[in-house]
Amino acid sequence: MALVLEVDRSRWDSHVSAVADRVSHLVPVVKGNGYGLGRDWLAARAASLAPAIAVGTVFEVASVPLGRTAIVLTPALDPAPLLDHDDIVLTVGSTAHLAALGSSSRRVIVKIRSSMHRYGTPIADLTSLVDAARSAGHTVEAVSIHLPLGGDPDEASSLVERVESSLPVHLSHVTIEEFEGLVTRHSDRRLHLRLGTHLWHGDKSMFALHADVLDTEHVSAGTSVGYRSTPAAHDGTLVMIGCGSSHGVTPLADGRSPFHFSRQRIDLVEPPHMHTSMGLVRLGEPTPKVGDRIDVQRPLTTTSPDVVEWN
Repeated sequence: MALVLEVDRSRWDSHVSAVADRVSHLVPVVKGNGYGLGRDWLAARAASLAPAIAVGTVFEVASVPLGRTAIVLTPALDPAPLLDHDDIVLTVGSTAHLAALGSSSRRVIVKIRSSMHRYGTPIADLTSLVDAARSAGHTVEAVSIHLPLGGDPDEASSLVERVESSLPVHLSHVTIEEFEGLVTRHSDRRLHLRLGTHLWHGDKSMFALHADVLDTEHVSAGTSVGYRSTPAAHDGTLVMIGCGSSHGVTPLADGRSPFHFSRQRIDLVEPPHMHTSMGLVRLGEPTPKVGDRIDVQRPLTTTSPDVVEWN
């Protein structure tokens, strides 16, 4: 094994079940690397929670189990990869997105542009885009509103008020408490909440990311080491750590090492490379040995473990 994600199974199951029980019309989001847990596995878990699962792109639809609706969050400029799944809803946010769907009738969700200013139709143009989709033979299933992180739920509320009353509204990036307030405020509407990070991660203390120590070697200051023949900054022990760029492991945003052992940060010799990273521990500091596990400080949404251990 190399990069290992440990998960407290009991706490994780309890958290996911509690969120699913609390949220009416939940749409679980399973995209990218499956939030570090694996997209196919997580989609199967999501299928036990709700009838529809949101994925990032058309290339991720294959992860959604048959019998569940796949909602594609990113507009598809080429829907060809969808041939193997017969229960799909696509997102459109402009007439260009509609045109890309061609002549085949599709089920679609029309996305409204929020203050995030990503893709989506301005609210003033929503009715005309819905009408255009219907005129082209598509079935408009709902509209969606994607707020920026930490967005104002009042913005979502003001947009909901301008949506055709017969259409459900899917909301992203509002908290459960904010969603419950919106449900109360718009009791005549059917609101859905899309949840990814909060649903699957919750309290991050349920997770621990580790990497195996593959080898160690004592070196003197100035010794050329690594791919780039970097001079060792000081006397110490080289530590070969079993993960790297292929796992999505990179230095922290400020350039520091993401690796820790015995509560001490292990300095990087050079940026992580493919399946191995090289660290250097000073003489006298706690030094791991072959087979020990190093703590890895990386976000799970951009990290791909080799193994997930449920404890």
